[in-house]
Amino acid sequence: MRHLPVAAALLWLTACPSKEEQGPDPKAQADGLYLAGTAAYMKGDFKQAHDHYAEVKKLNPKDPRLPAAEGEVYLAEVKLDDALKSFDEAVKLEPKRATTWSRIGFIHSLKGNPTEAKEALTKALELNPRDFNALESVAEMDLKEGKLDEAVKHFLGASEAAPDTVKPALVMRAVEELTKGNREPDALKLLEESVKKGVHSPELYNELGDRLVAAARLPEAVEAYTMAAKGTPNDPALWELVGELQMRLDKPADAEAAFRESLRIKDRGVVHASLARICRARKDAACLKAELDLALTKASGEEPRELIDIADLLASVGRKPDALALLKGFADEEDQQGDGALQLKVARLAKDVGDKAAVKTACDRVLDGGVKRCP
Repeated sequence: MRHLPVAAALLWLTACPSKEEQGPDPKAQADGLYLAGTAAYMKGDFKQAHDHYAEVKKLNPKDPRLPAAEGEVYLAEVKLDDALKSFDEAVKLEPKRATTWSRIGFIHSLKGNPTEAKEALTKALELNPRDFNALESVAEMDLKEGKLDEAVKHFLGASEAAPDTVKPALVMRAVEELTKGNREPDALKLLEESVKKGVHSPELYNELGDRLVAAARLPEAVEAYTMAAKGTPNDPALWELVGELQMRLDKPADAEAAFRESLRIKDRGVVHASLARICRARKDAACLKAELDLALTKASGEEPRELIDIADLLASVGRKPDALALLKGFADEEDQQGDGALQLKVARLAKDVGDKAAVKTACDRVLDGGVKRCP
């Protein structure tokens, strides 16, 4: 075998272009643009996503990922016809991809094509029985057909298969439909079972708390609202609610702890009024005065309940003129003049104080509202 002279071999090697000189690899370029398109889609920049995918198509026209990716963008834009066309193309390239069939079924259900929707969703679930999107779409179709129990079953199946962040919303969807069907006991049972299975969210616990209160199961409601409050660190109202329930359960120490948590988030007059009631119950005059002063200082004047609570406290400690002054200004507001209970409260306070003009004004409003007696 003849060998090239060394000089000739070196000349031949230097003549071969390096990878850098050959330019970027089209496939690598396409992959990078595909990722960029996906990132743009996730950020909600749909035009940029389409532009990137168009560049991918130029570099790699047979990329099997493209039709489904384009379909997702069109679906996000609610361009249903374009999305369906893209997913139909995608399913021809990858007929065993359950997600694509699920999307086709979902789009057909939105377009009002139940037969086509059912066929596609059935195919999706045959390929992946835990496709939570398909299960949710089936549940929505069940509802349109009046099949509440089937819908609940499919919503719960979707929840079990879904990522943890999505599970609570699917449970809440089932609860919503049970409530519409006047099946509150079933809704409560479903919530309790879901929590036991590890489905958690502040909204779910809040809903559970509301239903437990309605069922007069206050200790369990306290637990549910406490979990909701811990999961919503910027909401002072939930801790206040826990405190009010603890008061109803005759647990003033626990109630005070909850009210303090509420104040830690936001200093509000209505919570100081609640603390003042605790002070009054334990006959702590100094504490009552301090909390009542804080209630007056921190009152926003925007919450009717806050003003009424503070006025009741003022009246209970012998400060009826101050209570009347606080309530009278509120009762004089145009949108409050038709509130019979508020006007009666003002009338009674005014009678005790001896303010005949205020009694007449409040009583005239009450009598105009159909009430037959007024102080």
